[in-house]
Amino acid sequence: MAPLITLLIASLLLRGAGAAGIKPLRSWRTALRGGLAAMFVLTGTAHFNDLRSGLVAMVPPALPQPELLVTVTGLLELAGAAALLHRRAAPWAAAGLAVLMVAMFPANVYAAVAGITVNGGPATALLPRTLMQLVFIAAAVAVGLPALRKLRPARAAGAAAQP
Repeated sequence: MAPLITLLIASLLLRGAGAAGIKPLRSWRTALRGGLAAMFVLTGTAHFNDLRSGLVAMVPPALPQPELLVTVTGLLELAGAAALLHRRAAPWAAAGLAVLMVAMFPANVYAAVAGITVNGGPATALLPRTLMQLVFIAAAVAVGLPALRKLRPARAAGAAAQP
């Protein structure tokens, strides 16, 4: 739940700063980028603090080297958070983070179904976790997709007329 709260509060605070006159934060997309970055700093650092053991336990047994997977995904989350803060890199970071969230979702399913303990309590139940994951992925798509569409090379004016 902390990642969802972080995403929402950071996004709203940044958008509020935009409404108060900070020009770069006037758009919801920019505020959402900042909210996602804050969320991924929170979740990425969890891979390296006292929550690490719970994250390692969440890795399904079929996957090799859970410690390494937790380290790599934590580094990817932190790198993605940093890249979200750079306008040109943000669309690519958002796309990569969306893919990462889809790839990591089976660990959340396993944790919910197997009754894994995370941070001293049971893992988030599957339905709320699925809904939160959809919100996170939707936020990443909202940040990345419009910008990626703008980056597509424009067709040459005469290319459409050729047979």
